[in-house]
Amino acid sequence: MAATRVITAATNTTSSLIFKRPISSQFSKKSSNFISLSFNPTLSKRLFTCRAIYRPQDVVSKDQGQPETLDYRVFFVDNSGKKVSPWHDIPLHLGDGVFNFVVEIPKESSAKMEVATDELYTPIKQDTKKGKLRYYPYNINWNYGLLPQTWEDPSLANSEVEGAFGDNDPVDVVEIGEKQRKIGEILKIKPLAALAMIDEGELDWKIIAIALDDPKASLVNDIEDVEKHFPGTLTAIRDWFRDYKIPDGKPANRFGLGNKAASKDYALKVITETNESWAKLVKRNIDAGELSLV
Repeated sequence: MAATRVITAATNTTSSLIFKRPISSQFSKKSSNFISLSFNPTLSKRLFTCRAIYRPQDVVSKDQGQPETLDYRVFFVDNSGKKVSPWHDIPLHLGDGVFNFVVEIPKESSAKMEVATDELYTPIKQDTKKGKLRYYPYNINWNYGLLPQTWEDPSLANSEVEGAFGDNDPVDVVEIGEKQRKIGEILKIKPLAALAMIDEGELDWKIIAIALDDPKASLVNDIEDVEKHFPGTLTAIRDWFRDYKIPDGKPANRFGLGNKAASKDYALKVITETNESWAKLVKRNIDAGELSLV
C-alpha cells in the first residue's frame, strides 16, 4: 500500500452492521420491484475521504500472459510503469454522488474474472475451481466489477439482511449501460439501487449503477427511473444472480430486503458502510488474513 495514501475517518457510527464474528473464524471462507428502507440520512454523507495517490486518468491496465489461461493477469500501472492496486489505489468517490467503478467482466461474456484480493497489487484474473478456469453457464448481460476502497467485512453481520456476514470481497457493481466495456476499464458511475444477495450464507451486495457517459445516464437518477427507462432490468438482474449456479448443481442464491431491490439512498448507505470497513482494514485495525493490502 502506498505510504502516501491518506485516510480521514468520520466520527459517526455505522447503524446496521452490529454483530461481531469471532476473529478466529473471520476468514473461513414505488413499485413491487423495489423496496425503500428508512435509515439515518446522514449516512450518505459519511464517506471516508480516502485520497488515493493515483487518479484514474493516470492509471492504465496492462495484460500479462494470454487470456483464458491460469497465469493471465490484468495489472494496473501508473505513468512511470509502477504497479498499483485497483482495489486500494483507485479512489472510491469523486463527489456529487459519482463513484469510480473498475470493470472485471464485460457484458455479454462468460469468463468469471475478478480482482485477486490475495495477490500483490490485486490484479484481475480469471477465477478457478479445482485448478480449472471458471465460466458462467451463460453470458452476463451487464458490465460487472467492483467499487474500489470498499470491503464486505466477514466479521460483521448485517441486522437488516438476516444477520448475514460479509463475503470478504469488495462491493460488486452491475452497470446497466448499453456499451460493452473492457476488462480493467475505470468508469465514472452513479448508483441507482442495491440488491442484497445471500450466497451460501454470505452477504454479497450488488450495486446497480449506470456509467455517466451512457446516453441514458441523464434520465436515470434513482430506482424509479430504472423501472421507467430500463423496464424489467432490476428483476432480470436479480433472477440472473439467483439462478446462475443452478446449472452446476448448486442451490439458487437468495436475496434479503424482501427479495427486492432497494433505493439509491440505501445503495449509498451500503457504499458508506463498506468504505468504512475498508478503511479499518487498510489501517490494520482488522486482521487482513490472506488479503493483500498492497
